[in-house]
Amino acid sequence: MSTRRRGEELEQAILQAAAEELREAGYAGMTMDRVAARARTNKNAIYRRWPHRAALGIAAYRHLSDAVMPNPDTGTLRGDALEMLRRANETWSSPHGAVLRGLLAAAADDPALLALMRERSGADTMDRAWLTILERAVARDEAPPTAVHPRVATTPMMLLRAEYAMRGIPSVPDEVLVEIVDEVFLPLVRGRARA
Repeated sequence: MSTRRRGEELEQAILQAAAEELREAGYAGMTMDRVAARARTNKNAIYRRWPHRAALGIAAYRHLSDAVMPNPDTGTLRGDALEMLRRANETWSSPHGAVLRGLLAAAADDPALLALMRERSGADTMDRAWLTILERAVARDEAPPTAVHPRVATTPMMLLRAEYAMRGIPSVPDEVLVEIVDEVFLPLVRGRARA
């Protein structure tokens, strides 16, 4: 006889099932019925936690992101920033990146999904990782404390996303990543001392 899952255990099972559905079928193919079947639960258990498919899709993507999120510590701000961009570039062209690209494409036609993506973008796992990199740089006296700012932290990824949009392909040459770090991010960080 199996015991009934509750609380955190059930939530993790649902998130894992939804993440697997996103990877296999994309957001367009992810249904509450399929997630419930995969998690071996009922739809009511899902709807109690996530009121609609968009909310579950974002939560499942975050579950995937937390599992693959890099947190490099190379010993320098430049090294950490380059490593973060290189890993993000690799991820964007991977199956995980395909999930995000699918969510972004679906958001154009799904107002609830778009609103959730906008609402949650400030608390993104990637943003937290960049803030951590900046905090370590401050602790090593490589950056002024004023550099630890959400807008500064998001700049490299926003530039990388702009490159994807301009090129129309899910990969950016390494020399562009180096330019983003050396020509924009590091001068921005160092310039915050005068801010």
